[in-house]
Amino acid sequence: MAARRLSSLLSLSSSSAAAATSLGSFGRFSSWGRGINSFSTSAAIDEPICPSIQIDHTQLLINGKFVDAASGKTFPTFDPRTGDVIAQVAEGDAEDVNLAVAAARKAFDEGPWPKMTAYERSRIMFRFADLLEKHTEEVAALETWDNGKTYEQATNTEIPMVVRMFRYYAGWADKIHGLTIPADGQHHVQTLHEPYGVTGLIIPWNFPLLLYSWKVGPALACGNTVVLKTAQQTPLSALYVSKLFHEAGLPPGVLNVVSGLGPTAGAALASHMDVNKLSFTGSTATGKIVLGLAAKSNLKPVTLELGGKSPFIVCEDADVDKAVELAHSALFFNQGQCCCAGSRTLVHESVYDEFVEKAKARALKRVVGDPFKKGIEQGPQIDNEQFQKILKYIRSGIESGATLESGGEQLGSKGYYIQPTVFSNVQDDMLIAKDEIFGPVQSISKFKDLDEVIQRANATSYGLAAGVFSQNIETANTLTRALRVGTVWINCYDIFDAAIPFGGFKMSGQGREKGIYGLSSYLQVKAVVTPLKNPAWL
Repeated sequence: MAARRLSSLLSLSSSSAAAATSLGSFGRFSSWGRGINSFSTSAAIDEPICPSIQIDHTQLLINGKFVDAASGKTFPTFDPRTGDVIAQVAEGDAEDVNLAVAAARKAFDEGPWPKMTAYERSRIMFRFADLLEKHTEEVAALETWDNGKTYEQATNTEIPMVVRMFRYYAGWADKIHGLTIPADGQHHVQTLHEPYGVTGLIIPWNFPLLLYSWKVGPALACGNTVVLKTAQQTPLSALYVSKLFHEAGLPPGVLNVVSGLGPTAGAALASHMDVNKLSFTGSTATGKIVLGLAAKSNLKPVTLELGGKSPFIVCEDADVDKAVELAHSALFFNQGQCCCAGSRTLVHESVYDEFVEKAKARALKRVVGDPFKKGIEQGPQIDNEQFQKILKYIRSGIESGATLESGGEQLGSKGYYIQPTVFSNVQDDMLIAKDEIFGPVQSISKFKDLDEVIQRANATSYGLAAGVFSQNIETANTLTRALRVGTVWINCYDIFDAAIPFGGFKMSGQGREKGIYGLSSYLQVKAVVTPLKNPAWL
């Protein structure tokens, strides 16, 4: 079915109560900060728009067919705008994971996928990318409905990035090869790059399809088969697009999708003895559990992309207006639910006061509301658990003595909306400066010189990313090499080209995703040595 226009996908819900609220009352926080007046009235939470898209796929996808969970159990997936149930989804557990792994194993050992030419695999992946592009609006509507990210972000940025990622790895499929290596002696030596076999992929809820592409793309391009475990909060879009993959000609059993809970389905996949490779994106705490389960089972290799507390460093020579806007985007993008969010804003003392005032003003102008509405910058948080966690950190910031410049509470009376929140005078020992909040909370601190900011930026167990805002190339070069992180953005942030590798230092993970480096996560290297008799040359 061809993608329908936005007007046909979205309609006003007649059953939902209006959640609009007067925003002038938010001025009651002025005693905590420098005077929080009000948020723009454009941030009011209106009656939610109901997407007119049919939820057709809520079962598990195993061996090319949608099936109920073996137990018959289901779990609800919720609309974060209201807390209402969108659909009941099949709840897979260990038995379903066993069936999915068995299907993937048969597809790898006996099926056509690893035995077909790499060119044929690439053609299927290209066809899938074309289908996904054709269904952009439907897929984006599912992503927004299930996750709360803005429809404009999903449609204009994320789904095109997913399409691009699959085309990127489809292009790599027939260009994967080993080397011929000269040896000391009469031997012919070559290396083969071989698929692992059955790969287990566990994706998070903050960027469901984007991370789907980061993992499924290279895994399939390398000739592996896949068992994918979706996040329990956001199962719908992965099920939908996996159906499109089979329409593109993917053989049964090559891509299996199990929705379910982490302690059951996730743990079963991580500890499965017949899974040859595992890739996980999520929190550092859960990553430790996943790594332990993999080690205790068959010692399968694991790629981990975990949490972060990334510094965004504004130097004394910065254009403050530009720095404020970039820092704002680095933190508040995707409701602040981004592993590499620039959540520690470190500003040179010479521009600190100006920066804080302008950062506050920008936060107060941020447009929060129904993510299906045009012009909305920020939707709701993913669920009540995350919502309450963020509010707890905000209270902690207030109680520890940071200055609340803006925000601080729920926006509206329904759903999981939080006011864009800015703290100044944040000290490094405060929880809001140390912990990954994963929400719309900007913490601004002051520094004096480069040596100080380098030491403070690196004084964390995380090492995922960093931002540097400076017009001085020497300053930028110094910071680039000193920061112990996997990605440094200079005068930009959140640039995620398909070819740019992504991953962390320290407790932010191990291994890399995307680009040519992402292929190595799904390939094993085999050395082949053959004697040569009377060779003409060596």
